[in-house]
Amino acid sequence: MLTSLIFAFLQSRAEPVYMWDLTGLKVGAEQTLETRMAAWDMLHAATALQGLANRKEAKFYLNFVGNQGQIDGYWFGKLKKGWLKSKAVKNFKTLDEALAKFKTIIKGVVVWDDRVPATSNVASTIAGVESLIPVRFDQSAGSLYRHLVLDRNGPSLKIIKRLIKENGEQLFTGHGMIPDINQVSSGSAKCDAYLWAAHEYLKKGKCSGGWMGYYPDAYWLKYPNGVPLERTLLTNHDFFISKKAFFFDLSPWADEAPDDDLNQKRYTDEETLELVLKREYELNHGKFSHVGGFTPWDQKYTDFTGRKHGGVETEWRYAEILTSYNAYMDADAPGLHAMANASFYTHQPRKAEYKQANLPTLATLAQRGFLNPNGTVKPKPYISIYVGDYDSAAWLYTMMPQVWDDAARGSIPLGWAFNPALEARFPTGLIYARESATKNDFFISGDSGYGYVNPGYLNDHRRWGGLPSGLDSWRNLNQAGFKRWDLGIVGFAIDGNAPAMDTATKEAYTRFAPAGVVAQKVPELSIVKDTPFLRMQSDLPHHNSDAAAHIVTRDSPKAEASFHIYRTILWSASDHSKLFSLIRSLRPDIEIVDPYTLMMLAKKSVGN
Repeated sequence: MLTSLIFAFLQSRAEPVYMWDLTGLKVGAEQTLETRMAAWDMLHAATALQGLANRKEAKFYLNFVGNQGQIDGYWFGKLKKGWLKSKAVKNFKTLDEALAKFKTIIKGVVVWDDRVPATSNVASTIAGVESLIPVRFDQSAGSLYRHLVLDRNGPSLKIIKRLIKENGEQLFTGHGMIPDINQVSSGSAKCDAYLWAAHEYLKKGKCSGGWMGYYPDAYWLKYPNGVPLERTLLTNHDFFISKKAFFFDLSPWADEAPDDDLNQKRYTDEETLELVLKREYELNHGKFSHVGGFTPWDQKYTDFTGRKHGGVETEWRYAEILTSYNAYMDADAPGLHAMANASFYTHQPRKAEYKQANLPTLATLAQRGFLNPNGTVKPKPYISIYVGDYDSAAWLYTMMPQVWDDAARGSIPLGWAFNPALEARFPTGLIYARESATKNDFFISGDSGYGYVNPGYLNDHRRWGGLPSGLDSWRNLNQAGFKRWDLGIVGFAIDGNAPAMDTATKEAYTRFAPAGVVAQKVPELSIVKDTPFLRMQSDLPHHNSDAAAHIVTRDSPKAEASFHIYRTILWSASDHSKLFSLIRSLRPDIEIVDPYTLMMLAKKSVGN
């Protein structure tokens, strides 16, 4: 028995990592409908294959994200110095090579219909559940469908699932009955596709539960709106396919038709979204589900594309609905939201706990001169910085090489708001941060704890769904994550348009964030169950003179101590260092401290 285990261990170490460079797909990909279709088809197939290949262990790596794939290359380089040090690397040059290597895990293809773009997302759902490669129906010469399915010299993959009729007609039409599920059509082919998928894969328990992906469907093929291939987010699918997740792309608004389905009569996108989330809630037995992605404001649903609602307004509406159904965002917001290889990173070994060794104590506060001899807080303005926004694995993935490797990091105290939910898709970034942190790097959570929710809809009286309180489930999830990453502060609870946190919700937060909570709809300073609550101040403009002017006028000299925390978005340590120098030159009485020191002083001041 021991010999066989040793042999299996050595064999697993000997197995190489397979890599495929897909950066060539970007060249001219957006120019015509034909080039977009060809690039989409290949990237969709490659990402699905990767998710299936990496389901049990890290085997298959793609090089795609960033200029010439430098983001993927950066992180692979980090891994080769550690976890993958003893691994050989072999390169694929074609999809056929990759399919041949992983042929034992591929059962065939699922065919989708580009006349109903939503079927591309449904195909990703089916690909994960049934171990299939998604392929767009296209019998023309040179198409991927023809190569994979019809050509004698191709892989000859079998069609297992069709989202289009055998004769090429639409399966989902938006009228009559929805195929197979004995349900009257919603009036929308798009929504019918998701209603069918929710019935077949959520209601019947075929998806795994706990995982969902809110990523743009194939609407981009005909309406690219200036969005490059990388920002179709197809590479983000791999992790969720590996988890047998449910994919969707639906507007949260019920007062106008979505861009991609302007003939909706009852604006059924929002109704369908709620039904999908309700089925996921049931499948996951009321526990919180991890939802990757974000409202695709750069492609649809907002005033950016001609609708009437703003981007933040749409985000907040979606957050309200999501929270009401016990789900949180891993918020891949447009701009920096492409990520590859999460199905690979998720297998990186990690410690049971990662401790912060530099957290302050009352003794260190006294040593630093913040306390009077009698133990009271010296009366001056104290400020701290919430370094965001890293409530998205994709944003951390893209920006960490720039902001974390900045030469000034470690020279000033900063509160890095890395959500613990990122450990699912990107433990690599969190581990790297902890292993290379300085005494001035402090870790707190971002929006709004373990993941992005609106806390005001965690308890009873939810606006959507009428479900019972999710506080216990939320508290349990956060307690485990905060303990694992040694976090004591929720750096920013986004209230959005939801109600302010009630007493029970605040008390639940004190259970996993006893060092402090920052929110929007709270007093400037209050204490709940021995935990300080502070109100988040304004986002700082990304210009040092404007940001400094804002702080020095806001934190005016007073006879008592004051405590404020400000948010920066995607600032480097050098940016912060310049800001801090400018503040000190203008107002030497202002103390710039880390978030844990700020919260301890705030709490102590109430005792004054």
